[in-house]
Amino acid sequence: MSKTHKEWERPLKELEDALLKLKELNRREQDPATKERRESQISGFEARRDRYVEVMYANLGPWEKVLVARADNRPYTLDYVQAICHNFVELQGDRNGFTDHAIVGGPAMIDGRPVMVVGHQKGRSIQERQLRNFGYARPEGYRKAIRLFEMAERFRLPVITFIDTPGADAGVEAESRGISEAIAASIFKMFELTVPSISVIIGEGGSGGAIGIAASNKVLMLEHSIYSVIAPEGCASILWRQADRGADAAKALKLTAQCALDFDLIDAIIPEPKGGAHRDWPTICANVKAEILSHLAELDTKSPATINQDRYDRFRRMGVFNDGLQP
Repeated sequence: MSKTHKEWERPLKELEDALLKLKELNRREQDPATKERRESQISGFEARRDRYVEVMYANLGPWEKVLVARADNRPYTLDYVQAICHNFVELQGDRNGFTDHAIVGGPAMIDGRPVMVVGHQKGRSIQERQLRNFGYARPEGYRKAIRLFEMAERFRLPVITFIDTPGADAGVEAESRGISEAIAASIFKMFELTVPSISVIIGEGGSGGAIGIAASNKVLMLEHSIYSVIAPEGCASILWRQADRGADAAKALKLTAQCALDFDLIDAIIPEPKGGAHRDWPTICANVKAEILSHLAELDTKSPATINQDRYDRFRRMGVFNDGLQP
């Protein structure tokens, strides 16, 4: 049976909890000799923790990558926006009478440059997760994204999207309001853009829910994020009628960042700090910002027509292969 992220990281969590208790005891300690002895214990625990993290993350398998991509403390879209942007104004509604909280977006500034930011947003508390529909966007979310893409085109704003969703909402209400059409329309709108567009997969990049706002000139992935046509559990349910064989499905799906780069589905992998993005927000935010600015600078050298054509050509190349029978 496949482990959850909490089960997989439990030994590390117990080690870190013990370390926190030692530090708290030492903070309250009055005796200098005891304090010095305990500081030595703390140093030993920290060294042990660092070695454990290094070993755990040295060679993660596909399923472990899935677990890390879903870590509760992993930064979400609004966390990145707050860290790397300023003057962000969130816009709501699809102008058709609905609003969706699983996709957020609006104009912002990054290093003094105006951009349009769009991204999936999961929740942390149970109340926020319900509000955000656990990151499963409904049709109105993609129609809101289309509205923001059109605004970006009108005001010549580069588009930055953050991808983190298990997939689009597949419920009855979403189907009745045209979820498949909304995703297709969002993809089509991204292909029409003549402004630069960059997508960053920060956690889960699942199915059409991800590609709906990821048809960009440059697609980047965090080191421990995943990108797949279906969630591993969903794949296992279809192939073997056993959702708990998610680990087997993850291996077959080739969903890691390295696989995506090898298949030329993405342009670059953004390295994560030791222990994953959820352990060091400042470092991962700095890495993401540097990559975005670097690729924006590259796209700035191209004309609007070239930007549009390059995006089209990039996606047309996907899936093309030589079977060895033709020169």
